[in-house]
Amino acid sequence: MLAAGCGKDGSPPVNGPKAGQLPHYNVVTGFRLPGSSTWRTAHRRGHLVVGAKEDQPYLGEKDPATGLYSGFDIEIARMMAASLGFDPSTIRFRTIASANRETALQNGQIDYYVGTYTINDLRKKLVGFAGPYYLAGQGLLVRTDEHDIHGPQDLAGRTVCSAAGSTPYQRIAADYPEAKLVSYDTYSICVDNLLTYQVDAVSTDDAILLGFAAKVPDELKVVGKPFSEEPYGIGVPRGDNALRSALNDALEAREKNGDWKKAYDVTLGLSGAPAPAPPPIDRYPAT
Repeated sequence: MLAAGCGKDGSPPVNGPKAGQLPHYNVVTGFRLPGSSTWRTAHRRGHLVVGAKEDQPYLGEKDPATGLYSGFDIEIARMMAASLGFDPSTIRFRTIASANRETALQNGQIDYYVGTYTINDLRKKLVGFAGPYYLAGQGLLVRTDEHDIHGPQDLAGRTVCSAAGSTPYQRIAADYPEAKLVSYDTYSICVDNLLTYQVDAVSTDDAILLGFAAKVPDELKVVGKPFSEEPYGIGVPRGDNALRSALNDALEAREKNGDWKKAYDVTLGLSGAPAPAPPPIDRYPAT
């Protein structure tokens, strides 16, 4: 199924802004965060290792030809690096699947994670979160020739694809059990299977779906209204409250100075959706 899903000619191509269009983020000089073991390790190493997605248009996407990552989440990661005293160009991005995010943070494989990572109480028991930096909502992506699916109430007996271990997958399984649910490690495989009529719909956050639909608007469309709230956060190792607090401060500062909106406009904004107001930061108690 993996080979069949990835083999379709004309699958959505890599899109995004050119490097010269991206914002420049001033690096904070002399920054120190001795209370964070994660920051101290990265400082000794000389660069940050950041977990990301590689298959989400306008959010987190890797160009197979150059190996470069682009998208709104990538820009959030870059501006956070600058606020922590690191040149954003030195970041080593590492693709981490949804199901492996907590393990990667717990094992020290990455310093933080920016990749449509919904903050919820269950995950707070495993990792820490800064943010949220964006509020999305779960939606449905279908083919343009599909006229019977208008929302999750129409999924009974239909095959729906989502990412393994993701919040959207869990919600479909719990709230719409009559749907035939399948999963893969990446949404790009789900979309390829949608284009080849192997599944009837793809369900995840509307921000992700808008990016896929914007690439092939003659073939794909987002239907209905969002049926959840998905606050995207920056995942950090649980217990590293110094790093979480520093990232929260950095988000607030970058929202105020306009960097957040600049990043949105040249990435996720290319899908046609105007920049929303950033959600309030959730400074929950230390863990």
